[in-house]
Amino acid sequence: MNRILPFFVVMWVWPSLGWGAPAVEHVIIVSIDGAKPSVVAESEMPVLKKLAAEGAVTWQARTIFPSLTLPSHTSMLTGVGPDKHKILWNGYTPIKGLVKLPTVFSALRAVEPEAVTAMFVGKVKFRHLWLPGTLSVFDFGGPQGESAVAAAPDVEKNKIPSQTVASNAAAWIKVHKPKLAFVHFTDPDSAGHASGWGSPEQKEALKVTDQALGQIVRALREAGIAETSAVLISADHGGHDKGHGLDIPDDMIIPWVAWGCGVRKGSVLTAPVNTCDTAATALWLLGVPLAPELDGKPVVSAFLQ
Repeated sequence: MNRILPFFVVMWVWPSLGWGAPAVEHVIIVSIDGAKPSVVAESEMPVLKKLAAEGAVTWQARTIFPSLTLPSHTSMLTGVGPDKHKILWNGYTPIKGLVKLPTVFSALRAVEPEAVTAMFVGKVKFRHLWLPGTLSVFDFGGPQGESAVAAAPDVEKNKIPSQTVASNAAAWIKVHKPKLAFVHFTDPDSAGHASGWGSPEQKEALKVTDQALGQIVRALREAGIAETSAVLISADHGGHDKGHGLDIPDDMIIPWVAWGCGVRKGSVLTAPVNTCDTAATALWLLGVPLAPELDGKPVVSAFLQ
């Protein structure tokens, strides 16, 4: 933990950006694992497409290389590339420890210690991003304890379906109204590995995941916080054949959607967007000062100034 304290100190003193963020009280980051934009376009996803039409969108955002789930999500939730966060592996490996740089949850808790924060995930490997004292709940098929679980093949292979992740997240959001939450849907990635990117099976998984996304949006409305919430929706990577991880457009191009409070409605983003920008945007929206070490920048063009 001591290794990340200097970084926190920088974050506390680093001045706010020169442009004002909207009056957002809640940020929900949603990651649709393996959601390749060209396959999304061919899939029945009315919720996502409606949110994109009502919000700000680019279907040409880029992930980091290697285009793998854990390295990419680490960049999404820290705002820095793999050269800084050093998480290059892609499985749950407790002996490797936790991310050594602050996550968005760490940064928020550094300035607002009592902030309500949450992660709802479909893969156990996200435990590598759970720094002590940064989450109100870490849900992997149910609330988990901070002590690392044993690395066993059945643990790594166990994936929590999108509908279960959404149900757990929705129920918790309605009660606790988190300041910052991350929701991860794994079904499209699982289907891509099993049947291929763009296969009928993957399109069906995207359809089911879209329904799960709808549960999250409904939960915000039922909690009475939709009007003060911003939802950032993206993916960790695309894919080709039955895999991903290469530095090619099929694997690197991802969607990026902002919807909700303060969003410039109906806008198509033309400036480049990178997965590191998701962390920076979330922190900016919540008024958390940004450290100069961040590779990501807030996607200010998606929001009203």
